[in-house]
Amino acid sequence: MAPETYACDDCGFEHDFASVEDVAPAIVAGVAEIADIVRGGGAAVRDRPAPDTWSPLEYAAHLRDVLLVQRERVLAARRVDRPTFDPMGRDERVEHDGYAEQEPEDVVRQLTDAAAMFANVLSRLTPTEWDRTVMYSYPKRWERSLRWVAVHTLHEVRHHTLDIERQVAANDRLG
Repeated sequence: MAPETYACDDCGFEHDFASVEDVAPAIVAGVAEIADIVRGGGAAVRDRPAPDTWSPLEYAAHLRDVLLVQRERVLAARRVDRPTFDPMGRDERVEHDGYAEQEPEDVVRQLTDAAAMFANVLSRLTPTEWDRTVMYSYPKRWERSLRWVAVHTLHEVRHHTLDIERQVAANDRLG
């Protein structure tokens, strides 16, 4: 199992697996911040700062898919003991689903809905269910609790909010 706390070196997010009650509302609030940035981004929302760095729109579409995938993983863990999950194909999805060509308002709506759907599933977990486990295959095979799934998903939202904010600030300096 993953340790009960650790921090992300890049964004500073503190993973605290003992306190999961605030995860769902924090995800919804974080997604609302991203939605505001994407809505106000104009044409620059599609701009990549470098060929290998996603645009704010692509990050928002990625988070939408992360929330939907994680929701399905939590639901699977409630039905099956220790389900195993393959990686979601995050890098391939950018091209395969055409993230950069999607309409920003559609992505914002879908992202907001995905956050609400994921939050709903988390809010329905019982104290015992938070300790149910799943098997992740990436970056190595590792058993994770639903606590970890929830907190890790919040980390994704916070981390990518920072990525988007960095890009917007860089675009403002250039523009």
